[in-house]
Amino acid sequence: MNLIFMGPPGAGKGTQAERIVETLNVPHISTGDAFRAAMKEGTALGIQAKSFVDQGLLVPDEITVGIVKERLEQPDCTKGFLLDGFPRTVVQADALGSILNEMNRSIDVVLDLAVDRDRLLARLTGRRICKSCGATFHLIFNPTKVEGKCDKCSGDLYQRADDHEEKVGTRLDEYISKTAPLLAYYSERELVKSVNGEQAIDAVTEEIMNTLRGTNQ
Repeated sequence: MNLIFMGPPGAGKGTQAERIVETLNVPHISTGDAFRAAMKEGTALGIQAKSFVDQGLLVPDEITVGIVKERLEQPDCTKGFLLDGFPRTVVQADALGSILNEMNRSIDVVLDLAVDRDRLLARLTGRRICKSCGATFHLIFNPTKVEGKCDKCSGDLYQRADDHEEKVGTRLDEYISKTAPLLAYYSERELVKSVNGEQAIDAVTEEIMNTLRGTNQ
């Protein structure tokens, strides 16, 4: 199956993506991994991408699409793939459609991992990290025995600047504003399947797999 996986920060997308690709035996393709591989291999597009990355600039769509195209043409994608983090815009979605048309392939399902914004805020702002050993805890989902102290080394815990509510809220709003047109784009093509990401991890995985089985019948 050829899949696109969407979901906001804190939805558990990474965890679920790992489980899906293991079950389906298809590669998990993120733009970050594709960029790093192309830059490491020194491909023409990889060299171009590196020039932007080194300057702290966004890699242009033309290069991003080209690198994704090269990745999709590799042998391990013949049985399917899971795209994560691409496409991010309608322009990229159109380009992906053209690439797949050339390959006589198409997207089967766009999985949207849905989680309420307030719940996402609780997940993302509750993380605490040990200053001494780097262990990670959560105020709600993985609390320490002693408040503010690491269970492993008794070091002090702190909250990362990126996990403060104001910054997390900005990240979530940005995701929603950017992906809403993309979800509409794929909804018009009847490809979007929404999955309740507020359930326990195993329950989310089960719903995803049931959704894919239903689509593949």
